[in-house]
Amino acid sequence: MTADCPGGSPRSQPILTVACAALVDADGRVLVAQRPAGKPMAGLWEFPGGKLEPDEPPETALVRELREELGIDTHESCLAPIGFASHGYDRFHLILLAFAIRKWRGTPRGREGQALRWLRVNELWTLDMPAADKPLLGQIAALL
Repeated sequence: MTADCPGGSPRSQPILTVACAALVDADGRVLVAQRPAGKPMAGLWEFPGGKLEPDEPPETALVRELREELGIDTHESCLAPIGFASHGYDRFHLILLAFAIRKWRGTPRGREGQALRWLRVNELWTLDMPAADKPLLGQIAALL
């Protein structure tokens, strides 16, 4: 049996793959970053991370992005996959690969002008976030 689902056929768009982190501290709080002024979706809160370079594995990209964005070091072996989200924006389709990280070296700092906040899982639901990040909240809540 087949079902007719609402929404019609998907649009053909470039696909952007991003790896992001749910950094979890010793108190069970999760780090979020605010997109800085001048960037698309400025002011929204998101999980830190970034785009994969061509032929770059998600784990490698995330370790690199965390070093560049937050000034912290971690290893691919410290990344635990927790889920993904898929969302179509106007100009591209985003695949967001999420990893939990509990071990890193250094103190996270917004090296690109972004504000940072450590929040409990129930506080994450109150944030104004990009549409692609919102499905990750339930996945993170199930982990913690």
